Amino acid sequence: MRPVRRGLLALATAAAVGLPAVTAVGLPAAHAAPAGTAASADRGGQVLTAPKSPSGPWPAARPGGAQVVQEKWLGERAVDVMVSSPSVDAILPVRLLLPKGWSKRAKRTWPVLYLLHGGVDDYTSWTRMTGIEELTENLDMIVVMPEAGRAGNYSNWFNKGRGGPPAWETFHTYEVRRLLEIGYRAGTRRAVSGLSMGAYGAMKYAARHRGMFRFAGAHSGVMSTRLPGIPDLIMNAQAAEKQDPKALWGDPIKNANVWKANDPSAYARNLRGVSIYISSGTTSLNGELDPPGTPWHPAHLGEPVSAYTTRHLVAKLRLYGVRPVVNLYKNGTHSWPYWEREFRRSFPMILKALGVRAAAPGAEQDPEAPPPAEDDGDWGLLD
Repeated sequence: MRPVRRGLLALATAAAVGLPAVTAVGLPAAHAAPAGTAASADRGGQVLTAPKSPSGPWPAARPGGAQVVQEKWLGERAVDVMVSSPSVDAILPVRLLLPKGWSKRAKRTWPVLYLLHGGVDDYTSWTRMTGIEELTENLDMIVVMPEAGRAGNYSNWFNKGRGGPPAWETFHTYEVRRLLEIGYRAGTRRAVSGLSMGAYGAMKYAARHRGMFRFAGAHSGVMSTRLPGIPDLIMNAQAAEKQDPKALWGDPIKNANVWKANDPSAYARNLRGVSIYISSGTTSLNGELDPPGTPWHPAHLGEPVSAYTTRHLVAKLRLYGVRPVVNLYKNGTHSWPYWEREFRRSFPMILKALGVRAAAPGAEQDPEAPPPAEDDGDWGLLD
């Protein structure tokens, strides 16, 4: 490894200690209830109460399998669905944006876009920080934004070999997915996109669950978890969140098989046939979307770390004939303006993968229309 890159990784690892997390910037939104209780009234005024979950500031799961225990409508399209999850042992929120004409009793299903949040944040981040509601207002698809914990890392935790809870991967890829398919008319055409910690989750889920997603978008995330310096960075970030650094995946050497099982690059072969967009800054310096005078933050070192791991994943993808769209831009911070810009750039690819056609406000769409043809162009690396 080049000396400059080695020094950068060492600095990033050191910076992670004492930061809330290296993978996110911004203040997290408050959860629906204080630790130990849940208090969130639905349309009928019902209130949820339960003991505190061992996985975080949520109520503990109810006995039995995964189930929807409450809906809280926020408007015509937005609803927070509370899911009792045995895999995380918690009652967790999942925010949905539903298309016009949606009904639980509909005979059809809708394609689904999953949006994954970053570290030290929560399920409200996409609607709080982006224009996702306006962007999808006239599109014939369901948008799903699940809770994933401040440092859950989209993983089933090792916990010294005991396993979960929390088992976030099971929660997202099985419990939430099945509940939405059974009760909310979610279809089997799926796309997933995320930023920072959620970028890792999006690529990992698409790679480990072959055929589950037609599109994977990753913005400023760790794309390869076992490269030199990366395990230390991940464990230090977990420690900064007051977690046992080895509870996530164990020891990088003694439990190398667990680390490999959670490395997207180890499953690069499975991404054949998936439409992919990956983006990251490369310098950590302020860029064109940062207002003049914006102070620099050590968390911005997440950008060159992301670029370092992205190059490794892209090289492996190309070995298997996978041609991702990759935008490694130079200056730009680890922050929402860049994530939203890159997400919007990837959005036509998302619609194409889901078979959803952009429509003018009020325009009718044909739910039986075939998806657009695949692009056979040469997708390259943009430096």
